This record gives sequence, structure tokens and C-alpha cells, in this order.
Amino acid sequence: MSCTIIVGGNFGDEGKGKIVSHVAHQDRPTIITRGGVGPNAGHTVMVGEKKFGVRMCPSGFVYPDARLMIGTGVLVDPRVFKHEIEVLGVEGRIFLDKRCAIIEEAHIQEDKTNTHLSKKVGSTGTGCGPANRDRAMRVARLARDIPELSSYLVDVPLEVNTALDNDENVVIEGTQGFGISLYFGHYPFVTSKDTCAAQMAADNGVGPTRVDDVIVVFKAFPTRVGEGPFSTEMSSEKAHEKGIQEFGTVTGRERRIGTWDGEMARYAAMINGCTQAAITGIDHVDPSCFGATQYSQLTKTAKDFLKQAEDDIGAPVTLISTGPELSQIIDIRAEYE
Repeated sequence: MSCTIIVGGNFGDEGKGKIVSHVAHQDRPTIITRGGVGPNAGHTVMVGEKKFGVRMCPSGFVYPDARLMIGTGVLVDPRVFKHEIEVLGVEGRIFLDKRCAIIEEAHIQEDKTNTHLSKKVGSTGTGCGPANRDRAMRVARLARDIPELSSYLVDVPLEVNTALDNDENVVIEGTQGFGISLYFGHYPFVTSKDTCAAQMAADNGVGPTRVDDVIVVFKAFPTRVGEGPFSTEMSSEKAHEKGIQEFGTVTGRERRIGTWDGEMARYAAMINGCTQAAITGIDHVDPSCFGATQYSQLTKTAKDFLKQAEDDIGAPVTLISTGPELSQIIDIRAEYE
């Protein structure tokens, strides 16, 4: 039995989708389930020439032998959910908890037109903030109230805990990142709930004693979409000179680029209870590392960076992404097991 939680250590966009997909193929979980806010979080997964951007479905969908679930604490937009089922071809193996709160069209319109959310905070406009408010006020509709969702409804905590009781592997997939946690991020420039590992466990009804590993994903050059403090931010011109230009999966907005923040990494690792870390974008530290699949193929520059990152995080870096494609990764987890 193994329960692994994978979360972001920066501001989101760390490459969690790829890490989840890799871990799924290696660990072969029977369930991959999602925590987090809702469809305001986009995960990008690249397999060969195919690029997938998902907002509701767990990004581990590329591992075909797992059942996919959306935890109790996650907001669901039925239109996004049904669209992804069709596009990704996951009908028959994706389920959501009957107690998930529903995002209504009125939530989306409020999110887009509320000046505080759309201008000051930089919301994605997907309706999540207003929907979470209505859930807290106990007026939100739940998935069990929507007939078109009836065939997908299960008790996710019961499913997950039963799998663990049967000595099966489970992966809990987080969204966004530590820096925009409602509690620990740069308030008010944050999302509408906590984004840390403990919240992901709670979103899926998993008690803390059942969690075996917490993998926190960090970006070698952290990025941020939207407003808010970013202490290591560089100019877009400097980022372009380094060959780094990225756009948000949900909003399409150009991501702000920064340099490694050891202090933030250390604090994020502490709050999340990090047991292992993943570093993405090592090919931006040294382009000659692009596509490497063995630690020995990394340059001294990259290895020095990773050593500093480990010292800052206080946990071993066991997964190193060397490019966007699923196969472009170095996995040294076996050395720490």
C-alpha cells in the first residue's frame, strides 16, 4: 500500500502534470484522484507529439490502468468536466464525489466582472472564488443535485481508503502551488482555498496517517500568472534572452519568470511535509541537459544547482525533468527507498 501526494511548491505551473503522469506509469496506482480548487487550475501533459491541457480531469489520465477521481473538496464545472471526458476519451473510468460543489454560470460572470477579483487579484475568471463562497454559505448546489452527472457519482473517500486497505497504490494530485495558498500565500493575491498537501488529503477524505510520501514539485525558474508579489522576478526581456517564455494553461496569459527562491522552497517544503522533491526545467539552468534521462548526463552546472536546491528544500531531489515530453525525466527515487 502506498499513498503519494504530489503538490506544487511555487505559484503553480511547476510541471506537476508531467510528474504525476511519470509517477503513475512507474508506481501503477489503481486510483489517481484530484484535490484542489477546481477548473481554474490547468495541467499540461505532453506525450510524444500530443499536448494535453486539462482543468478537471486528473493529469494522470495518460496512465490507462487507473481509475480517475475528483475529490469531495473540488469544485466542478459540469461543462468543462463533460468536455474533457469526450476529448480525453476517459468515459467509464472517471468519477467524482457526490458532494462536490458545482460552479454555476452566475459564479463565472461574477468572477469576470468583480473588479477586486478580475483586476486586483488577477482571477482566472472560472467562477471558483464565488462558488467556494457559496459553499461556505451552504447555498451551493452539489454534484448529487445535477442529473447529468448521476452516472459519474461515487463516494471518493470510501473508494480511496478501500483501495489503501487492499494494499493498492493511490496517487493524490494537487493543483496550483504553495505561493497562492489562501492561508500561506501572498494574501490577497491567492486562490480561494489552501493548496498544500494536507488540504489535498482532506479534499479526498484521506487521514494524515495514511499518507506515505509527499512529493513537492519546484521549478528551477519559478513562474507566476496574475498579480501579486514575486521577489525573484526578472524582466520579460531577460527571460526571453534565456529562452524562457511560457503561457498559462487556463488563461493564456504570459507567465512571469523568476529565479530560484531558496527561502520560499524551504518554507514550502516545511508546510507540505516534503519527503521528496521534483525539479522541473533543469534544461533552462543548462540547455545542454535537455532530454537527459540519467543523472550522469547532467553537467556540473546542473548538479551544482540541484545540490543547492536540496540544501534549501531539506529533502532529496528524486525527480528531475529535462524537457516537456513525458520521457524526458531522471528518476532516482529507488536510491531513497
